Amino acid sequence: MPENPQKIPAIEVTALTKKVSDASGELTILDDIHFTVQASDTLALVGASGSGKSTLLGLLAGLDTPTSGSVRIEGIDIFSLDEDGRAAMRRAHLGFVFQSFQLLSHLTAIENVMLPLELRGDADATAKAEAMLGRVGLQQRLQHYPKYLSGGEQQRVALARAFVTRPPLLLADEPTGSLDAGTGEAIIELMFELNREQHSTLVLVTHDLAMAARCARQLTIAAGRLVDDRRQ
Repeated sequence: MPENPQKIPAIEVTALTKKVSDASGELTILDDIHFTVQASDTLALVGASGSGKSTLLGLLAGLDTPTSGSVRIEGIDIFSLDEDGRAAMRRAHLGFVFQSFQLLSHLTAIENVMLPLELRGDADATAKAEAMLGRVGLQQRLQHYPKYLSGGEQQRVALARAFVTRPPLLLADEPTGSLDAGTGEAIIELMFELNREQHSTLVLVTHDLAMAARCARQLTIAAGRLVDDRRQ
């Protein structure tokens, strides 16, 4: 057990490289990425399509494995764990918000939000899920299935699901990419508001420079390399 856990970075990325092979040869997706994120910080990963930022986010979540390098989440080297260990790490430490919502179509709004609570054996899953859906303004939509919800409502359910376990780290991949401008702005406000309330660390991938500017720090990725690291 670390002696000074409060000094351990939320994320520590060291020499992270991802290469894939296809018919044309080897392609480098990420090349020797290094950075550290402190607890409660807000970080935007920006760059053109194909720059590698979504691949990087997937590696931070342990959803993919690197060719070389390491990712430590709260001091844990996630690639020293097997897949079951990484899944347990995600349950304990991570919330994830996807561009395409990734709600389970056969579950109602409240059942979708209850799911991560039930996976960790939380006895108050129903009450906590209902309270969080109320927090995102969906107290009247608890029993609706995703197909009966608008895109903005589905993303609110996804936010509720991500935040309901109060994870230390929230990862968001283009969270407003499927929404119109007005709805997207409302989702941005809600996401940052929930993040401030829970004092979690937020890392998001975005093409939206206005959203990126809301973060305390921005990392720019180009052709798989970290080319800029700035604070607001």
